[in-house]
Amino acid sequence: MEHLIFTNARVIQPDSVLEMGQVSVRDGVIEAVGADLVQKEGGEGARVIDCGGKYLSPGFIDTHCHGGGGADFMDGHTQDILTAARAHLAHGTTGICPTTLTCSDEELFTFFDCYEQAKEVRDHMPHLLGIHLEGPYFSASQAGAQPPGYLAVPSREHYMEILSRGKGNIVKWSIAPELPGAMELGDELAERGILALMGHSDARLDTAIEAMNHGFSQLTHFYSGMSMLIREKGHRKLGLVEAGYLLDGLSLEVIADGIHLPPELLRLILKCKSHDRICLVTDSMRGAGMPEGPSLLGSLAHGVSVIIKDGIANMPAFDSFAGSVATTDRLVRTMTEKAGLPIWEAVKMASLNPAVFLGIADACGSISPGKRADLLIFDEHIEICAVYVSGNRME
Repeated sequence: MEHLIFTNARVIQPDSVLEMGQVSVRDGVIEAVGADLVQKEGGEGARVIDCGGKYLSPGFIDTHCHGGGGADFMDGHTQDILTAARAHLAHGTTGICPTTLTCSDEELFTFFDCYEQAKEVRDHMPHLLGIHLEGPYFSASQAGAQPPGYLAVPSREHYMEILSRGKGNIVKWSIAPELPGAMELGDELAERGILALMGHSDARLDTAIEAMNHGFSQLTHFYSGMSMLIREKGHRKLGLVEAGYLLDGLSLEVIADGIHLPPELLRLILKCKSHDRICLVTDSMRGAGMPEGPSLLGSLAHGVSVIIKDGIANMPAFDSFAGSVATTDRLVRTMTEKAGLPIWEAVKMASLNPAVFLGIADACGSISPGKRADLLIFDEHIEICAVYVSGNRME
């Protein structure tokens, strides 16, 4: 068994930073966290890794990501999944949920087959934590970049086929809860232990409350593609944005690129919402980690042309955003440098919180004994210096 001891590290814990800390890893699993582990354990036979006073962090977990490195997870080939996942690995993502876009059943099932093959690949890969389905059960008025021709209303025959073809790999599903049949789908997902999220939706507050009674527990990319406060005959009606603030049991996905949600809005969210209910996500497309310029939103077969400029994908006329090109290190950097969070809390939103939401916090998400040694070394500006997956350095 390989024995590693990380020394001279600022070890990021769920509630603090352990200065001049040490972490012992044996056979890919964290076995101890503290000080003077080299002396206590003798260090004999161990490979000592000097972090040089930099941060030692749990690996980041991205539960909503469409692609990166020039590839989309739905391009139709296993290699595309590997390319996109590896692009995010370089930025500190040690666990990822490849996310679909509303599409034809044929395209979706091809992706399922490719995912089955991709999850067997271990070489220079983050952990593939399961599939996040985004669509096709969305409101047409809140569809955003979702192809309108493939939007549908939940029918048991349809979603049961999707669940069957998914072979147990589906871990999240974003749905508009106001659609007929959505509550029944929520019940089905709850029975299977699959997270149900409200997204791309025109639901009002009463529907959100009802949906929570049918297993829905999160909002997909908070503020994007969802209803807000309106007035009907003088009466104010609350939407999903207000539900996100009001309902304590409702968790939020937050695209913390500093553009989808400007820093002032991030600070408002932090002021009003329990921090344990916030999960940072990239929602990135193929342009993540790529140079600025022309790109494609969506799959090669059905994507639309976009232009990446100033840290975000734009429609060619520059009249609206077309998608995120964020990486997880950028999310953490934004939350510390622009939203004012302490480093340990920003990291928690990108590691432990998503692990808790996925139900895998016993295996990953924090630097704790018994968990996988998914670790990052980075500096004060969250510039990634080294990435370890299950104790193996990713070169």
